Amino acid sequence: MSPTGSACVVILGGTGEARELAARLVGRGGVRVVSTLAGRVREPRLPAGEVRVGGFGGPERLAEWLRAEGADAVIDATHPFAARISASAARAARLAGVPLLLLRRPGWVAGDGDDWRWVSTLEEAAESLPRLGERVFLTTGRQGLAAFASSPLWYLVRCVEAPDPPVPERMRLLLSRGPYSLDGELALMREHRVDVLVTKDSGGGRTEAKLSAARRLGLPVVVVRRPAVPDVRCVATVEEAVSWLGSAVG
Repeated sequence: MSPTGSACVVILGGTGEARELAARLVGRGGVRVVSTLAGRVREPRLPAGEVRVGGFGGPERLAEWLRAEGADAVIDATHPFAARISASAARAARLAGVPLLLLRRPGWVAGDGDDWRWVSTLEEAAESLPRLGERVFLTTGRQGLAAFASSPLWYLVRCVEAPDPPVPERMRLLLSRGPYSLDGELALMREHRVDVLVTKDSGGGRTEAKLSAARRLGLPVVVVRRPAVPDVRCVATVEEAVSWLGSAVG
């Protein structure tokens, strides 16, 4: 139990779902909400409630922190591609004896007219591109651009903050944060004469418009599969997470 006498709920955050969950829980009687952020974004959107920014240095250190905070439950609402954090959280929760829930939004599903090419890594994505186009809209985030650094193709790279090198030599950088509209994505792709889109299967509606735009324009889409998730209880919505929490901490 938290030193305050309230049930302490730790949210591993950084996503819209994490912020929505924190907002739902803050202010409820008998609940102390502590959100943790990795600190990779310099100006993150902070959730309601208490916030801790920065890494823990591994699952053992995270377990120590959970015990020190008196955590009664942990909800991992990190990005679907934050595989290392999720694995660390699963081990830490076991070490600390704290119930853990994984909150993951569903992945995207291809529909009629989509031309999706699934790959397992960014390196596979880069290798596939010369057969698909010459002007690439790259929306995989600022980390991992090294996989495309030696490519001779032209890239429109969109991310929230400027990436660190190495990056593609022929690159136009667009710093932007969603949500995005279909009309806006169509205009962007037409303006830059994009002929192939690369994305991770992040899911969610904030950035889904680019997939609809690619379908409308008849463009191939290279989609990086999600990493495997830990063997823990998993739900897809904030509502399900709130319901689980009621049974986990009362």
